[in-house]
Amino acid sequence: MVICLNLIKSLPPLFELADILTIHLVLSSRTRGLVGAAELERMKPTARLINASRGPIVEEQALISVLKNKQIAGAAIDVFDIEPLPPSHPFRTLDNVLATPHIGYVSHGLYKTFYEDTASNIRKWLDTHHAPVA
Repeated sequence: MVICLNLIKSLPPLFELADILTIHLVLSSRTRGLVGAAELERMKPTARLINASRGPIVEEQALISVLKNKQIAGAAIDVFDIEPLPPSHPFRTLDNVLATPHIGYVSHGLYKTFYEDTASNIRKWLDTHHAPVA
């Protein structure tokens, strides 16, 4: 089920109805802590949370609590309050967490394009500035 916030008009029903809730927001004074214990506890036990924007949007301790208590099915997290994630952090050991080190967008094709374009742009710049290339 895809739910549009424009149709719901408020956050509580979104948390109650969503099977997968994915967060893609800019971190600001308005979004810091936007998802806390009250919101997470509204989620279905079968629901999953994805945060690929900024860690502090979700209150980390509240998320750890609902995950440890199996109040939601799981979370995929690509951003954290502290990066890199400390070795002893619970996200590293919880069996219902998929944690990636802020590279969730990376694919082989994307890296290939990025590095090829970067090398090409450097060569073009060097060529226009008459610098010798080894």
